[in-house]
Amino acid sequence: MSRLHGEVSRRIFGPLFPGWPIAEVPVGYVTNGVHVPTWDSAASDALWTKAVGKQPWMGDLRGMSERISQIPDEEIWQLRADNRAALVKYVRERYARELRLHGLAGDEAVEQSRHLGDPNVLTLGFARRFATYKRPTLLLADPERFARILTSPQRPVQMVVAGKAHPADEPGKAMVRQWLKFMERPDVRPHIVFVPDYNINVAEQLTQGVDVWINNPRRPWEASGTSGMKVLVNGGLNLSELDGWWAEAYEPGLGWAIGDGQGHGSDPEWDRHEAEQVYDLLENEIVPTFYQRNERGVPEKWTGMVRSSMAKLTPYFSTNRMVREYVETYYRPLAEVYEGRVARDQAVGAQVFGWRHNLKTFWNTVHIGDADIELRDDHYLIKVSVLLGEVPPEDVRVEVYAEPEDATKAAFCKTMERHGELIGAANCFIFAATAPNHRPLRDYSVRVIPSNPNAAVPLEARQILWKNCG
Repeated sequence: MSRLHGEVSRRIFGPLFPGWPIAEVPVGYVTNGVHVPTWDSAASDALWTKAVGKQPWMGDLRGMSERISQIPDEEIWQLRADNRAALVKYVRERYARELRLHGLAGDEAVEQSRHLGDPNVLTLGFARRFATYKRPTLLLADPERFARILTSPQRPVQMVVAGKAHPADEPGKAMVRQWLKFMERPDVRPHIVFVPDYNINVAEQLTQGVDVWINNPRRPWEASGTSGMKVLVNGGLNLSELDGWWAEAYEPGLGWAIGDGQGHGSDPEWDRHEAEQVYDLLENEIVPTFYQRNERGVPEKWTGMVRSSMAKLTPYFSTNRMVREYVETYYRPLAEVYEGRVARDQAVGAQVFGWRHNLKTFWNTVHIGDADIELRDDHYLIKVSVLLGEVPPEDVRVEVYAEPEDATKAAFCKTMERHGELIGAANCFIFAATAPNHRPLRDYSVRVIPSNPNAAVPLEARQILWKNCG
């Protein structure tokens, strides 16, 4: 569902592969994408069609980002104005309908809804299931500060909130009531609308119209999240926790991020800290950027962020890319493996079955001897004897391995070359390899793992044997 979800899932499934590094647990990921034509507004569709052609999401996306990057500021800003105005119109009509359902006369209902929302005001959106891990009331941690942000005379802000809690979720329902209570304040009432009966149609209107989509779950509980992807095609920007899809999508200039990329559980102090982050971003970056206009009334920095977000993120976080990735990374390779295994009366499948059975039966006869280490100018020369017992040498691979030096680097892993058979010992060989000597010797280990060109290791053979070199 997302790169981060893949990392979390590997830790979850790690116990099924004892002894294997978490990074090698065979759980991959394909980050979600959204079906863009479902979520783009009429104005957005017209702009994308003008820039990249009709129905671009049905074919090859190459070159799309470059063409979107050439859209002028004025057209980007007009798109946002059109989408925001459509959302205000929808909210007013929806509110008038609610008033009529409660017995108000039609003309009076329309009149009361006429001043709801302003198509020229920065519009925030928050809409999702109200569950505690999603922290839907984080913005209310300091209600006075948030009220000041909303009601600034020079740079006002408005917000559309929607969502519902499970009928049995009492904490979730309490958070809905907390929002409704806050909205009773006379000063904020003109600046916030709560849209009831949240459903996919409401989500469509909101993701088309808002300027900034807010998402603040507790990391790493958001497996992916797709609501923020839906605003991309419409020129909306994201203000989100570094969780789920946003953890891999975010970069400065494409939106805003909260959190530090780490999990903090349900620590109330951390919740408070992240609420302060949101307020700071709104006060110091988001609101000023939106209202900083050139002589033509266009916020150049804002439209630049919108254009970059549309160009860089929309194609990637689409179902077009997602389905291609599923097919090219998983479905097609697995289909080819299946065809290979059943060919020639399942000869390959039978060979893999026999290989796995032999490993399972005789793995306990494999042993790693003590390593012989030579320190050279810029490397270690590591030699080790490996007794393979009843396991053929071609059925295993011997490697030198070291964990990553830091989170930005990959593990060191190098296959050791098999040299002559040890004299006086059956099926015992000397293996050798070099390794960089800028790291202490204790960082390196020799390991023996299954090897078969027709099998997936460790998915189909989980055996592993270690010996530290230090």
